[in-house]
Amino acid sequence: MAFVDEKTKINLPQFLASLVDFIIPPACPVCRELVSGHAGVCASCWRDLDFITPPICYRTGVPLAEDPGPEGAGLAAMIRPPPYHRARAALAYSGVGAQLIRRMKYSDQSELAAMLAPLVMRAATPLFAAADLIVPVPMHRWRLARCRFNQSAELARALSRLSGVPMQVHILESHRATAQQVGLTRAARRSNLRGAFRVRADAKAQIAGRHVLLVDDVLTTGATVEACTRTLLRAGAGEVDVVTLARVVMPETLPV
Repeated sequence: MAFVDEKTKINLPQFLASLVDFIIPPACPVCRELVSGHAGVCASCWRDLDFITPPICYRTGVPLAEDPGPEGAGLAAMIRPPPYHRARAALAYSGVGAQLIRRMKYSDQSELAAMLAPLVMRAATPLFAAADLIVPVPMHRWRLARCRFNQSAELARALSRLSGVPMQVHILESHRATAQQVGLTRAARRSNLRGAFRVRADAKAQIAGRHVLLVDDVLTTGATVEACTRTLLRAGAGEVDVVTLARVVMPETLPV
């Protein structure tokens, strides 16, 4: 019987991954510059990412000019409180961050969800600590057939692996096809989404009284996550927090 030194054993998956990297070197998904290992974006693109940092509104997570205190809210959140408890995003939806998300959504690069998930974890650690389960914003079956994957579900899956919080992908569903939200006003978005989401009847017991963490890719006006939040709360969820990869950041204004 041949003796194999433990030090000389070959880890086959690691060997195959190294071979693939040798044949097709890993590159930055934005500028295609070669990167070391699977570090994600290159140093230049990393410097151009617009991270959301304090001070922020405790409720919406939007950046503020002045520190409102540990649980202080911005003007917009005080005048029109959102239905969710807290929302957090890792990046402002601009520049390199927007390019990464567009590549994930429209260029079949679902692997970017796993690469970007740690940024969300870092931005929203307390929300994961409080969550009982993770629920992604759903995609209607017709749109899912066209897109081939739900980027919010891919992100939720990566966040579940990192945090240990279980993900339930089939609790919330989009049962009515809606028009594309891009280009619509806030009022038009809310109207477009009215009645679009529902909690499956056989899933209501899973969210009853529980703290749900809702996951989406981008928060623009907030219409989508607010519609999903209201649906979850009406179905019996105890509380809903929201996390996204990015959000559109605009100066605080009075809501119309």
